[in-house]
Amino acid sequence: MISELPHALYLAGPTAVGKSAVALELAQALRGEVISVDSMQVYRGMDIGTAKPSAAERQRVPHHLIDVVEVSAAFDAARFVGLAKQAALDIQRRGRLPIFCGGTGLYFQAYLEGLSELPPANPALRKLLESISDSELLTELAAADPIAADRVDKKNRRRVIRAVEVIRLTGKPFSHFRPDWTADAGDGRESQTVPFFVMVRSADDLRNRVNARVRTMFSAGLVAETKQLLSRNLRENRTAMQAIGYRQVVEYLDGLRSLPETELLVQQRTAQFARRQRTWFRHQASPIYLQVVPDEEPQKTAAALAEDYLRRTGR
Repeated sequence: MISELPHALYLAGPTAVGKSAVALELAQALRGEVISVDSMQVYRGMDIGTAKPSAAERQRVPHHLIDVVEVSAAFDAARFVGLAKQAALDIQRRGRLPIFCGGTGLYFQAYLEGLSELPPANPALRKLLESISDSELLTELAAADPIAADRVDKKNRRRVIRAVEVIRLTGKPFSHFRPDWTADAGDGRESQTVPFFVMVRSADDLRNRVNARVRTMFSAGLVAETKQLLSRNLRENRTAMQAIGYRQVVEYLDGLRSLPETELLVQQRTAQFARRQRTWFRHQASPIYLQVVPDEEPQKTAAALAEDYLRRTGR
C-alpha cells in the first residue's frame, strides 16, 4: 500500500503539541502544502474548538481537507483516504511536497495501510446496541474479543458499540479486522520506507499547553460557536458530537454544569485524549520521535525535522 502512495512527509502527534505551527514552517522550507489529518477540521464551522489554521495561515500556505462538509454531514476514514490521495497527487503535480499533519491516528492508518474489510453499519442492530448499557457492552466485548476489549477506548461509547456491532455481524473478533492489534512493536513495520514523525513533549509541558489552548478557545467564543453549530444540526451528527469541547459545551447549554466546571472538564478530557493519541501512534507505526522542549520556536523544530527528513529520504 505504502509504495503506491505519492511521496510525502507525515507529521503526527497529540493535540496541543504544536504540529500545525511546525507544518507551516516545513511547508515554506520544503515547498510544501499541508493536508489536514483531523477528523473534526473537515466540518465547516467547527473552527475554534478544532484549532483550525487561521485564514492568514491558510493564505500563507495552502491547506487541504479543511471545511470539506457541513456539520450535519457524515464523514469517515474511507472518504478521507479518497480525498487525501487526490490532494496529494495534485500537490505533487505542481512540483510541491504533500505534508500530512494531524492527530487522527485512524486516518493516518487508513491512508498508509489501507482500509480494513469492516462491514457497513447496520441501522437496526446499531439502534439495539445503543439501548444497551456501557457495562453490558463491555462485558460482551470482553467475552467475545479480549484483545479488542483491552485496546478499545472504553470511554468512547461509539467505538465500543462499533466493535460489538462488527462481532455480531461477522461472527469474528473485531481485532481480526485490526491486525496491528495482534502484533508486537517489532512486527516488521520498521521496514517501512515512509518516515513517520511524531512530535512529543514532556507531560507537564503538554498539560500546560492543553490548559492554555482550552482557555483561549473559551475566551475566543467557543460557547457562541457551539450555539451556532447547534442551529445547523450539530446534535444530530454522532461523530461531530464526539468532538472534545463541543460535546461538553452542549452539556453546559443543556444545564448539566456551570461554565467554569465545563472549561475544567474540557481541559481534563483534552489531556486524556492527548495521552490516548500518544499511545495510538506508539502502537500504529514505527514513529520517529521529535522531542520538543518548552518554549522552543516552531522554526527551530521545523528546521531539525526538515534536516532529518531530507537525510532519510536522500532529497
